[in-house]
Amino acid sequence: EPPPAQLLNISSRALLSKTTDDAFGDRAVIIGGFIVSGSVQKEIVVRGLGPSLEKFGLDPVLPDPVLELHASDGSVIASNDNWTENRAGIAATGLAPEDEREAALRTMVAPGTYTVVVKEKAGLAGHGLVEIYDLSQSTTSKLVNISTRGFADSNTVLVGGVIVGGSGQGNDEVVVRALGPQLRRYGVLNALDDPTLEVRDANGGLLGYNDNWNSNTSDTAWLSSTGLAPFNNSESAILLSLPRGSYTAIVRAKPNGGGVALVEFYDLRR
Repeated sequence: EPPPAQLLNISSRALLSKTTDDAFGDRAVIIGGFIVSGSVQKEIVVRGLGPSLEKFGLDPVLPDPVLELHASDGSVIASNDNWTENRAGIAATGLAPEDEREAALRTMVAPGTYTVVVKEKAGLAGHGLVEIYDLSQSTTSKLVNISTRGFADSNTVLVGGVIVGGSGQGNDEVVVRALGPQLRRYGVLNALDDPTLEVRDANGGLLGYNDNWNSNTSDTAWLSSTGLAPFNNSESAILLSLPRGSYTAIVRAKPNGGGVALVEFYDLRR
């Protein structure tokens, strides 16, 4: 069997509120998390975008996003306001943001767990995008889990995107999850009560939809055996075999619902 493809990057979009309107302290940020497995360091580029999203019809957008890269203990490893502070290193990757107010970092990380926090410099509202790119795809260390936390309601969705690729030609086996209620265990008081999840390919074709994870009768036992079954029955999960390509997960709230949700991709082959 040929080696499987692998997760190469995440790009997730959410609508951030004004800091002054964020009573719980979690609607004015978008948080991207990732886990690196293996034994060698991985080179990544992390971006926080806002102004360049206008060309996709999003309004409002974050006027001046800033980003922070955090280690698993919460300490800040690196931060950036305007990507031009790192112009040479970022431009050499071909991943330079289109607007100089947008943020980007290029750095090496050891195997472990990390989070990227994107917010607006002056606390203003708007759509923001957080991205993590794998620049060292050929190393033995891999991105095995990538996730994003943001706000969703009846008018706003949380969108998580991944690219499956690399040198392997076989499909990648993944679990995609949309979590809400269990976030309260970690201090998120306004978590989304009942998220729904859909996964689409690059052409917009629907690959899977789920409301309550244990309603997927063919996947329920398998999800439980992986240890990735959500803790709450109202949360969503889908098991998929993905060939190389780009995929999008969309988390929605039920009518009249709203709150903070988490969208996750787990690579089962790593």
